[in-house]
Amino acid sequence: MVPARVREFRVQYRAEEISPYYSGVAHFLFTSISCLAIITLALRGVHAPSWAQLSMVPIAFLLANAGEYFGHRGPMHHPRAGLALIYKRHTIQHHHFFTHEAMSYEARSDVKMVLFPWYLILFFFGGIGLPLGAGVYFAFGENAARLFVATIIGYFLTYEWLHFSYHLSPDSFVGRRWLVRVLRQHHTDHHDLSRMGKTNFNITFPICDAIFGTLNR
Repeated sequence: MVPARVREFRVQYRAEEISPYYSGVAHFLFTSISCLAIITLALRGVHAPSWAQLSMVPIAFLLANAGEYFGHRGPMHHPRAGLALIYKRHTIQHHHFFTHEAMSYEARSDVKMVLFPWYLILFFFGGIGLPLGAGVYFAFGENAARLFVATIIGYFLTYEWLHFSYHLSPDSFVGRRWLVRVLRQHHTDHHDLSRMGKTNFNITFPICDAIFGTLNR
């Protein structure tokens, strides 16, 4: 059952923030196809990488996990100058649209409250991904840069797909998968409003939560 306060928030948000022309399916496909296209283009240019260059994959993965953790623990839950939109969308909206008592979508349009909007995707890619990729290129060469970009974009897509799956019905085909059930519980605990700013900041794999002592067991 969806608590009355959550239902009221959802009704108001849908009326004020979701256009009748919005399509959750189109949003999901845009995110998935654009990320897969970037990953494909990046990997197509990799030629005979050395082991040193291949090591960029786990390095980029761990860097992305840390970025997810500190971005979530920081500006997504605490107002920062120039990042107020991220705080509003996450803490004020997402955490009141979905609580630990009501985690599942009710309509396809509710996808808007889970996936990053296109302009934030451009911000992450253009403002963070490209400068980091350029730095790797100049420091370690083209192969390393392509592997780095493919990995961080792949991580971002994994983030979006997993987050999407946590808000599906737990009785759905995807929701019943073992990994989704385990990670969904980790994320559900974070959606408790009394704990959201204290624990379980990793949305994908709780590596940094374990390292920095914020894993709620």
